[in-house]
Amino acid sequence: MHLYDLDTPALVIDTDVMQRNLRRMADYAREHRLSLRPHTKTHKIPALGRIQLALGAVGLTVAKPGEAEVMLGAAPREILVAYPTIGSKKLARLVEVARQTRVLMSLDSLEVARELSDAVSAAGVEIGVLTEIDVGLGRVGVRPGPDLLSLIQGIDQLPGLDWDGIAFYPGHVKSLDAAGLRTIEEVSALLGQTIQELRSHGFEPRIVSGGSTPSWEHSHEIGGMNEIRPGTYIFNDKNSVGIGSCSWDDCAASILVTVVSVAVPGQAIIDGGSKTFSSDRLATGGEGFGEVVGMPEAVFTKMNEEHGFLDISRTGRQLKVGDKLRIIPNHVCVAVNLHERIYGARGETVEDCWTVEGRGKLQ
Repeated sequence: MHLYDLDTPALVIDTDVMQRNLRRMADYAREHRLSLRPHTKTHKIPALGRIQLALGAVGLTVAKPGEAEVMLGAAPREILVAYPTIGSKKLARLVEVARQTRVLMSLDSLEVARELSDAVSAAGVEIGVLTEIDVGLGRVGVRPGPDLLSLIQGIDQLPGLDWDGIAFYPGHVKSLDAAGLRTIEEVSALLGQTIQELRSHGFEPRIVSGGSTPSWEHSHEIGGMNEIRPGTYIFNDKNSVGIGSCSWDDCAASILVTVVSVAVPGQAIIDGGSKTFSSDRLATGGEGFGEVVGMPEAVFTKMNEEHGFLDISRTGRQLKVGDKLRIIPNHVCVAVNLHERIYGARGETVEDCWTVEGRGKLQ
């Protein structure tokens, strides 16, 4: 099928670019002796998880038990649930996943650890634990120091739990300018001090898991980290370009849309809005909700649920009803979660269609 024969809106992946992105990250991790455990929140598709594993990933990362259940289809050796999971129903499902593959969870409280211990002990399984530390984002994670040590000592006493190390997320690194690189240096210093303190108390972290797509090329500069969990890198998006972690040529994902109205001069309405692209703004503070491929002067100014507004007044081009455009979304992870299926294309030929099996797995 030709790309432009797809019904719209349609999320399309350039499979050559995707494969290049995957190989580049796998090669980087191998070169710097970093374990790669990709976060599947971006693609949510077991078939793509299998490709990541085949390229050398040690396991996969998910956020919720529902995603873990889906990613069993990729047959990973390990699944990291990078989220403090609490509640008997969720933990019962996680136990069933742990019967089929090794499971680790990152957490930042004894409350979560105790519930997890009770669940796995009753089921006769074991789950690994990474204690989450806050390195500056201020989202989850205890501060390094006495609170972290106390948490690890408490976990060490709980049956069914195997303390494997520490996890962190440097999500506050939003740019790779001088300020961003200084932040990476600060994270490295904090992490090194933390590991040294833990060792002095007899705790040797087997896994020090962190990293993200924005800072991936600097992961080897963070002392002590031995595992990275990038997610967006498989497709990339406008945010990735804006913060400097990739170029437009590295953006594998775009959304094919159709112009449905040009009734207002200087404006085109497309058949995709907030239910197609998500309403995420750019991390850089720039305007718009996506990049119109081949029309850099066009601005995706606003959205309703099913309508996207393009300001084309500066493009020197008059669009007409029925024209098809491709738009690189600001945040591809959220966009994927809005689509039932995505299409893989080589050039302008559609060769694959994947069901987004992890779509909507919020529990």
